[in-house]
Amino acid sequence: MSPEADPPEGELPTVVLALKHPRAIRWMHWINFPLLTLMIWSGLLIYWGDSIPPYQHAHQVYRVGIGSWTLFRFFPDWFWKLLSAPYQITTGLAWHFLIMWFFALNGIAYAIYLAVSGEWRTLWPQKRSFRDAIDVTLADLHLRKGLPPQSKYNGAQRIAYTAIVLMGAGSLMTGLAIYKPAQTHWLTTLLGGYETARWEHFWLTIFFCLFFVLHVVQVAMAGWNNFRSMISGYEIQRHEVAMPIESVSAQQATSEVETQLVAAASPVEVFPPPEEAPTKEAVGEGAAHESA
Repeated sequence: MSPEADPPEGELPTVVLALKHPRAIRWMHWINFPLLTLMIWSGLLIYWGDSIPPYQHAHQVYRVGIGSWTLFRFFPDWFWKLLSAPYQITTGLAWHFLIMWFFALNGIAYAIYLAVSGEWRTLWPQKRSFRDAIDVTLADLHLRKGLPPQSKYNGAQRIAYTAIVLMGAGSLMTGLAIYKPAQTHWLTTLLGGYETARWEHFWLTIFFCLFFVLHVVQVAMAGWNNFRSMISGYEIQRHEVAMPIESVSAQQATSEVETQLVAAASPVEVFPPPEEAPTKEAVGEGAAHESA
């Protein structure tokens, strides 16, 4: 068989299309994006009209600083003008109270799906996740060569995605506490009181914004193949050598198991080895036969 011939039957090519994200995950991911954007936008319209103490720091309630020293307050005037936020409190309240129900339903559906499908196992941090997260961060900063071994998500992703789920739950609880403080007085009290619940709600929003920026940067760094997998569900995987089909077809339950089996399969040669060179005895016998 010549080296240009096709690989034997029963072997996979070096490029395969593997399922990475289930349809439910993809749908809830893309539904959550506009919902969270509208929640943050409408929340900013509400925040513009607040000031505590009254009129002392108009539209700049929360700050970053130590003691009486203030590094900066949220947000500058140009920011409000960019959003056309001044005197749009009722608009913000109307949108916020409408979208919050869809945001809550999507988040609850996501949590239920993770629990029922077992997908939570791919998100929940493991013992090595925190150490791996440090290695991943150092690699992203070009302070370390190579990434630690990972399955569907690396250690940093496991921590971040689990934190997002908990932050979503925290946003719903703090939002409910300040939306109906009298009816949910037990929750408001549990969160430290009305003003503390407002403070917690605000900083959870800031962390959502920071996560969004980092998430977009990481997706851009990962490349089109990673982004495409969140749209179509599939990603292209490349292997140095062909893998036996049997190692994949034996497991069809989940994409993660299939991917692990393909990666763990022992490599096989695509083409048969060249024929061995004849020995001296064989050459001699062949010559004698021809002379005869």
